[in-house]
Amino acid sequence: MKKRALLSVSDKKGILAFAQALVALDYEILSTGGTMKHLKENGVAVTAVDEITGFPEIMEGRVKTLNPLIHGGLLAKQDDPSHQAQMTEHGIQPIHIVCVNLYPFKETISKPDVTTEDAIENIDIGGPAMLRASAKNHAYVTVIVDATDYEQVLVELKSDGQTTLETRRRLAAKVFRHTAAYDALIASYLTDLTAEEFPEQVTYTYELKQPLRYGENPHQKAAFYSRPLGSDFSIAYAEQLHGKELSYNNIQDANAAIQIVKEFQQPAAVAVKHMNPCGVGTGETIAEAFNKAYEADSMSIFGGIVALNREVDTATAEKLSEIFLEIIIAPLFSEEALALLTKKKNIRLLTIPFTQHKKDNWNTVSVEGGLLMQEPDAFGFEDADIKVATDREPTEEEWEALKLGWAVVKHVKSNAIVVTDSHMTLGVGAGQMNRVGAAGIALTQAGERAKGAALASDAFFPMDDTVEAAAQAGITAIIQPGGSVKDEDSIKKANENGITMVFTGVRHFKH
Repeated sequence: MKKRALLSVSDKKGILAFAQALVALDYEILSTGGTMKHLKENGVAVTAVDEITGFPEIMEGRVKTLNPLIHGGLLAKQDDPSHQAQMTEHGIQPIHIVCVNLYPFKETISKPDVTTEDAIENIDIGGPAMLRASAKNHAYVTVIVDATDYEQVLVELKSDGQTTLETRRRLAAKVFRHTAAYDALIASYLTDLTAEEFPEQVTYTYELKQPLRYGENPHQKAAFYSRPLGSDFSIAYAEQLHGKELSYNNIQDANAAIQIVKEFQQPAAVAVKHMNPCGVGTGETIAEAFNKAYEADSMSIFGGIVALNREVDTATAEKLSEIFLEIIIAPLFSEEALALLTKKKNIRLLTIPFTQHKKDNWNTVSVEGGLLMQEPDAFGFEDADIKVATDREPTEEEWEALKLGWAVVKHVKSNAIVVTDSHMTLGVGAGQMNRVGAAGIALTQAGERAKGAALASDAFFPMDDTVEAAAQAGITAIIQPGGSVKDEDSIKKANENGITMVFTGVRHFKH
């Protein structure tokens, strides 16, 4: 009796050559629907599944392989006498090879005009059932879900007449990863339809984008995964035009830079080191914006990551090429800019679409043994209930500086203080255990430039000491959430020093 192979695929890449090779190895090919039609049209002898089951495909193909004559052949222990007896009694023949891939659910829901009906119709039922049955019974069944595995299976079949248990187990593990990812996408899609924010279980799936040479440090292994259908305005969907492979730390820093530059509509440039901005600048042109970002901290930008929200032109590329940078991210590079920058062998040049098509609804952070989920911090200046708490209103220039500071400070590790003028950061105090310490770093970095500048804080002042430090440095405008029981002390101190202070009512902690 010939061995049987069941082939039923949505992605028909390589399936004809695989089927022809199996026929040459004396396998009987079982198939359904489009796969059967494709093979027959190309001269492959095929037995229809409904010939085996004695039952036609029904309900628009929703039911065709869900039958004991198929699943008995997939799940039977082929060396178990009781199983063999039952197979003989019920006319069941074993199936030795299963090659199935699933309805294109991900591709369907990625279409901007997809309907719920289309999405539901592309939820595969019979395919996962066959895959899971075959993978469970991998002691006897070779199950293939990925066309890249055809060649290895054929090599072993031609060599030994069967695949090794090691290969079958590897393929079975791949199947269960595949079906789990498939189900995760379906669960996510339907959960979004119900608008349920925190279901009793949440399952995400990710696809390997690239292995990494190492993690944060050389002794740590690492890899980069992307979320299917995730935000295309992200490092996960960036296109690398030039340079060596991204590292773990590069990816973290690039992500931070992208999140900051998203805040700006006008030409803006952001320089990042260790996930904190070291310089942010805006201008009439992208070249002017980068000059401001560079001037903000010309020391820390060395070896940094730069994100720009406009096409990199020749003038900007000339400035960028003068310093050592790890990565430059932009929507586009002009031909002249690309020619100039690619003279540097190792610099990474990345592009991402700055017209956001979709975004992630939740941010996730892993902790040992668990996962934290929260909404992205999309709260901006225009969303705030702005109140001028002091006697003096900000000037027009101070308003611009306050807006810039508020846009940047929410991306700085807490406790965070940012000193700005109307076009650039002047000092950044990040990740300190107390707010006065963060202010001290930012004000020291700003130096004389702090005179007449604005100061932004990610959270309220529990005491008036930060205002006092700001006054001594020459700060004339402050923006902070307010809400401390000692707000009046800070307001009084600001009024005494002629500082205008704005409350937003919203804090921006970043841990």
